[in-house]
Amino acid sequence: MCCFPRLLPGLALVAGLATAATLIGRAAPVIGAPVFALAAGALVGLARRRSVDEDGVFGPGLAVTRQRVLGLAIVLLGLGLPFGAVLSVGRQTAVVLVGTVVAGAVAAVVVGRMLALDRESATLVAVGTTICGASAIAAATAVIKPDRERVAYALGTIFVFNVLAVLAFPPLGRLLGMSEEAFGLWAGTAINDTSSVLAAGAIFGPAAAQFAVIVKLVRSLLIVPMCVGLHLGQRDTGNSGGGRRGARQHDAGQPDAGRRSAGQAEAETDHRRAAWQVVPLFVVLFVAASVIAGFGLVPEAWSGPLGAVSAWLIAAVLAAIGTSLSWQRVRTAGVRPLIFGGALGLVLAVSCLGLQQLTGWL
Repeated sequence: MCCFPRLLPGLALVAGLATAATLIGRAAPVIGAPVFALAAGALVGLARRRSVDEDGVFGPGLAVTRQRVLGLAIVLLGLGLPFGAVLSVGRQTAVVLVGTVVAGAVAAVVVGRMLALDRESATLVAVGTTICGASAIAAATAVIKPDRERVAYALGTIFVFNVLAVLAFPPLGRLLGMSEEAFGLWAGTAINDTSSVLAAGAIFGPAAAQFAVIVKLVRSLLIVPMCVGLHLGQRDTGNSGGGRRGARQHDAGQPDAGRRSAGQAEAETDHRRAAWQVVPLFVVLFVAASVIAGFGLVPEAWSGPLGAVSAWLIAAVLAAIGTSLSWQRVRTAGVRPLIFGGALGLVLAVSCLGLQQLTGWL
């Protein structure tokens, strides 16, 4: 409690920014609250750099928001993804959905290496493009703890291609003679954020919008294996790094040859951990929340408010991240992450259409 007065200014700032971004996002769903929140935070950071630094008046509250609120937002998101409602659509669309995501993942590895992107930027843009836009980036951020500027850059990249997709998909769908259901599958599989999926579907037709959102919810469940995979990758990287450190120490010569290196001890400790500890807690709670929603234990009247609270919390986190944005560091990243995101978006759109053709959706 004694620390709360120090947190209050920063918490009040992100609450105000998130609320404003949510209201503006409802008026402009093509862009959406996440982008407005990020932009608002960036503007505040640009205008009041010293105040938003870690030792500034807003710093403690902003830090708590970035570190603690993400998990809560993701768990609440699970309450809006009932297993029963989405698995029926998932069975119909599994080949197209999974095949498209796999194509995107392969493209992410190949193109990322071609562009020599740093691992954090490549991961954030890849998960945001292939899985779930800002929500996937938020979940990945909670697992890999990337540099905040890279999070902001990844979100900006996703935003650019969200807008392009909303503008391009409906006329292309009509040109291809797609039914509303087929277009909904294409939009829900190949467009990033839910708000943009809904906007593109609504432009094409009401049935397209409804089906697109359901497909997008099914796709959002891939957040779970994504987080587990990222977490395991982090552990493997740490263990291998520890092993290399131990080897270097041995080569340099240790006075006590029988003494275990710190890296070896850490590796053994990791192996002794229970299996459930491999999975981040917020991922377990996300799955539990989705199962609870699937059993109908969440009143239907609550689904809208819970989804709104989750979206508001994500906006608050993104506003806090935006305040830490350093324009100089973003410029040094160059255009490679943007090219990377564009290439992945194109792969998703084309591979989804190809799989729809093969499976009889077109």
